[in-house]
Amino acid sequence: MSTETTAEREVEDVYTFKDEDIARARDIVGVYHAVRKREQFSRASPDIMRAFARSYGDDNPLFVDEDYGLDTRWGGQIAPPMINIAVTKDLLADPIPKEQRRPPFRGIHVFVSGSTTEWYRPVYDGDTIYSYEGFDNVELKDSEFAGRSLLVTRIHVQFNQRAEIVQIQRVLTIHTERHESKKRKKYDTIERASYTADEIAAIDEIYAAEQRRGAETRYWEDVEVGEALPTMAKGPLTVTDMVVFHSGGYGFAPYTPCTGRLWHQNRQRIGAFYIPNEQGIPDVAQRIHWDAEYARSIGVPASYDYGMMRDCWLTHFLTDWIGDDGWIESMSSQMRRFNYLGDTHTFTGAVVGKRVEGTRHLVDIEFRGTSQRGEITCPATATVSLPSRETGLAGLRVPPPELEAIAARMLKRHGELRAAKRRGGD
Repeated sequence: MSTETTAEREVEDVYTFKDEDIARARDIVGVYHAVRKREQFSRASPDIMRAFARSYGDDNPLFVDEDYGLDTRWGGQIAPPMINIAVTKDLLADPIPKEQRRPPFRGIHVFVSGSTTEWYRPVYDGDTIYSYEGFDNVELKDSEFAGRSLLVTRIHVQFNQRAEIVQIQRVLTIHTERHESKKRKKYDTIERASYTADEIAAIDEIYAAEQRRGAETRYWEDVEVGEALPTMAKGPLTVTDMVVFHSGGYGFAPYTPCTGRLWHQNRQRIGAFYIPNEQGIPDVAQRIHWDAEYARSIGVPASYDYGMMRDCWLTHFLTDWIGDDGWIESMSSQMRRFNYLGDTHTFTGAVVGKRVEGTRHLVDIEFRGTSQRGEITCPATATVSLPSRETGLAGLRVPPPELEAIAARMLKRHGELRAAKRRGGD
């Protein structure tokens, strides 16, 4: 058992950006590689779809009831919009050339700042989801919070076992030096939320008033610009919320937090990801989302949620409004402020435009999540496709053919390598 102090360990474990890592990140923009590490789950099933929806508080029967979807236009249960963060199967692929490998950014703190997602097809029971990814943009800048920061936009293209793209997601991640964010202490003045019984009752009133559109079709012709969407509540955020979100499948790739012998093996693989806690025990840096003491040690006042959790909340806000027959075509979100344990969010929004593109009847929405401090932490915009009284169905757009061709080539190579493996080849 070591007797060294936390301060001594901090001096020893100061990590900074390496110029070669930044250069590598810029060099590989536009280079795509098969995702060879699976998420917690690899194939959609009724149980997985239900568990994932419930992990962020969504009880929509279209996502959680195995039989409900049989009577809808989809012909069966479909997955929640953000299922990609919990379901991806690893692809077999040729080794990545050294010069195209992602930089390690050893010891650098990473958090999600926002994302843009485009949806093309539903995910059904039995669908296997594969993915390829790459760097879409890399930008170096100075941050008030953490000094020098690297903004990396990663593109993730998800496709099914037929090489059909189901969605494309671009995620903006901010890479910061942990010791810099700790020194600056920008958020030291923020107080953790606490609630009276009356304040909890007021939140309960919002929950009680929430309604899903469900089977009552919302037609494009009936929507008016300026129309407000009903308010939705999320929170107060608790450690239990984080545990439940993980139980739905999120948060396991690429770091694979684990226990026992697997914990030991994982530390050999990515030792810099394991930061000693106050007892000197190596624990995942990911614990910033549930370990308040560790969060304070790197310059934030409390643990906070995942940006992807708020993206799930934002899509929940939309699917409640569009109903069973609607379709989220695209959504762009920003994570402007932390959502700390104890924080409560209300989601509000309004229709800002409507138009027709080909056979698709589209509605544009601006919406946001606002904390109990009155801070808009996650502004967002979205375009949804609604049924028309003229055409009867919400139209879905076609994925970019050049990206779908890449998916087909990767799936073909996956099959070739799998066949060779079965034959005992190299």
